[in-house]
Amino acid sequence: MKGTHKILAGLGAVAVAASLLIAGTPAQAQSEAASFPNRPIRVIVPFAAGGGNDIFARLVGAKAGDILGQQMIIENRPAAGGRPAAEFVTQQAPDGYTLFVGASGVMSIATAIYPKLAYHPTKSFVPLSMIASFPLILVSNGSAPYKTVQEMAAFAKANPAKATYASSSPAFIIPSELLKLRSGMPGVNLPVKSSMEMIQCVMQDNCLFTMTDGPPAIPQVKDGKLRALAVTGSERSPELPDVPSMKEAGFPDVNSKIWAGFFAPAGTPADIVKKLEEAIGRAIKDPDVSAKLRAMAVNPGGGSSAEFRKMIDEDIENYVKVVGEAKLTFE
Repeated sequence: MKGTHKILAGLGAVAVAASLLIAGTPAQAQSEAASFPNRPIRVIVPFAAGGGNDIFARLVGAKAGDILGQQMIIENRPAAGGRPAAEFVTQQAPDGYTLFVGASGVMSIATAIYPKLAYHPTKSFVPLSMIASFPLILVSNGSAPYKTVQEMAAFAKANPAKATYASSSPAFIIPSELLKLRSGMPGVNLPVKSSMEMIQCVMQDNCLFTMTDGPPAIPQVKDGKLRALAVTGSERSPELPDVPSMKEAGFPDVNSKIWAGFFAPAGTPADIVKKLEEAIGRAIKDPDVSAKLRAMAVNPGGGSSAEFRKMIDEDIENYVKVVGEAKLTFE
């Protein structure tokens, strides 16, 4: 009997210890959230140093780190369009100390075109805040015989052998294919490796048009080597005030825009998410940071996590429709 009493007493002690451990878990989590961050935060960028997303991450990360009182350390992991880097972040502890700077190409577009993608931007991640967004610019050769989108479409229909467009990624293919669908024009994709090669293809008159991001194209437009026919969306670009929007050009559906934003792994505690969301939002809205973003021909973000999540889900839905309608396949 004495042995039995000892066993029961031992089991009772274990039960009490377990209950104390369980009871302490929420308190421990609250304590960790209250002290967050108490060490540097790693920010994974899925592209090489010096690119747009890397610049965004360093600019906003430096200011957000100042606000949080801890350094944000940028780690570049370029490979396969950024998808391996995204997968890597989903496998990290959801404690706020590993973040991801995801662009629309590796997040919403990848989700729409790769059925077996190993992650989802709003299920595998917590969207924190958009850093910036910008429209694409439809450009043709500076000496092309057409000056509007409608005239280019008519030219392509009359000269199908010359109806080609350059693209370096699905982010540029999808809006180009959408323009083809809405205008009825033909067009064969000529794959290249970069935005600069897309622009060179047009300037050398090897392709009819390209849909490109602004920074590499705007100087060539201002020099007359390229002709900007429209910017995607419903608003004109401050950098190209004389260029109509796609809505003004008669194609309101062609409203694709490129964006980049901060993400945390799914499961990150709400209190930590809130701290990160607020710090990143404040950093983006800082006058100096905002001015530097605008100087790169982008629109600063800084909205809430909920707004960012809603936009991404809508983005995916729209891209899925275009991919299905255009019968596009990607490997």
